[in-house]
Amino acid sequence: MHLLKRMRLKSSGAFVAFAWIAIMQGSLHAQQACEDLKKLTLDHVTVTSATSVEAAPLKQSVQAPFKLPEGMVPRHCQVAGVARPTSDSEISFLLWLPAPSVWNGKYMQRGNGGWAGSIQPAALYRPLTLRYAVSATDDGHRTEGMLPDASWATGHPEKLIDFGYRALHETALASKAILHVYYGKPDAHAYFVGCSDGGREALMEAERYPEDFDGILAGAPANHWTHHFTGFLWNELALNAKPESKIPAAKLPAIQKAALAQCDALDGVKDGLIEDPRACHFDPSVLLCHGVENAECLTRPQLDALQKIYSGPQDPTSGEQVYPGYEPGTEADPAAWGPWILGPIQPAFANSFFSQAVHEDPHWDWHTADLGRELRLADEKTASILNSWNPDLRSFRAHGGKLIEYHGWGDAAIAPRDSIAFYEQVRKFLSDYPDPRSKEKQIESFYRLFMVPGMQHCGGGPGATSFGNDDIPTVPDDADHDIVLALDRWVTQGVAPDQIIANGKIGADAKANVVGTPLTRPLCVYPAIAHYKGQGDTNAAENFACLAEPIK
Repeated sequence: MHLLKRMRLKSSGAFVAFAWIAIMQGSLHAQQACEDLKKLTLDHVTVTSATSVEAAPLKQSVQAPFKLPEGMVPRHCQVAGVARPTSDSEISFLLWLPAPSVWNGKYMQRGNGGWAGSIQPAALYRPLTLRYAVSATDDGHRTEGMLPDASWATGHPEKLIDFGYRALHETALASKAILHVYYGKPDAHAYFVGCSDGGREALMEAERYPEDFDGILAGAPANHWTHHFTGFLWNELALNAKPESKIPAAKLPAIQKAALAQCDALDGVKDGLIEDPRACHFDPSVLLCHGVENAECLTRPQLDALQKIYSGPQDPTSGEQVYPGYEPGTEADPAAWGPWILGPIQPAFANSFFSQAVHEDPHWDWHTADLGRELRLADEKTASILNSWNPDLRSFRAHGGKLIEYHGWGDAAIAPRDSIAFYEQVRKFLSDYPDPRSKEKQIESFYRLFMVPGMQHCGGGPGATSFGNDDIPTVPDDADHDIVLALDRWVTQGVAPDQIIANGKIGADAKANVVGTPLTRPLCVYPAIAHYKGQGDTNAAENFACLAEPIK
């Protein structure tokens, strides 16, 4: 192989940007052997390995958020590379390329989670079985261990930018250039799929690089990063305001039971789920202890802390609401409030962000933090890098892009109402800029939001919480039941999803839905919610209708 010329690669209807590529002396359109990709030359990108991998059993990752089904990873070409757009950048990426004879002609990029710092090969498994060329990145740094760590950002502003947005774009450009050479043609369509930080990344792509992807799936996005992490700090301060403010995990079942008693039946069915917590208006004061404290009641300091968690943070100076609170109804689920809000996860994220990324000071102490000042500093220093909160999606819309967002109402990591707030902000902004192709439904023509009752962070929880979001094939495995397939159908066939049929189990545990009564339920396009029609099996989706009703 040798360098021929500087080229523009056309992909997904848009130029992917200039890149130096090395190709065989023959035509660009000739397919390349997998191992030859190691000799490929790209501008500031090094292909570190290119290996043909035979079909083999899937290796589960201990860090993967979901347990994937047992199966065989199809034969593929595995390409690893590193992008160095700055002198302090080290953006690793991994690309799996299905055999040319089975490639579906499309590219998918998977998002990361938390502070990133690793690549989870298991996340590439499901797209590969669907015959996508698929890639992922570590976002420009490596971290070890399970606790949140942003020490890599201290003294390394370029690495923070890589994490914020640059690694995503660099990975997309490099991966598309490589697959173009391998297959002898560019991808016909490109998709980004991510949840949590991956949801933030998904919206970042729509806002900053609107021509990178034709379809974007953003799950539980942490796109209001600076306010979101201020919310973590708010909860940490509330639960530690006094020694008596701490809420023991043993009291969470009583809190959940009281919330369900007040709000469970609002959608017409008493099923252990609150369909839309905004209609709940739960008053936890009914739990106040009137005698000896026990697991069935809360002391006044504990009630005060609980009210703050539900209400969300306010700027102590202006009184302005800076981030939503968390919702009632799933407090006791094993993956919910216990590990997240009561700790250690939310406090660890808050402390890593403010000490290592904002102050860059290991001696920063949350005990003496001033919430308003911390938020202002975080916004001034990192909001332009980390937040994907720009409602101007006109360029993505003009590109013909389609965006689907989903968020679980039981999420104890990222406040569910923040997704609604962003959607409404986009709607309001676009009301002044109608789409000439679809004036009446200008936002619905390219952007749809699904709120999922009972679902925890990105998946799991009681109720119908499995709909292709967990990389597990749905039953049936089609675009009516799988949100990733629904996105592809919207992009390729113009069929927008009006609802997604999810499955799960009532009474299931929060991790894997392995116990309980089987359940199917429609997930409705916001602002509609599922209402029972009044007859038939309450665990069957066909007996529910999506109705848009004002929240009272």
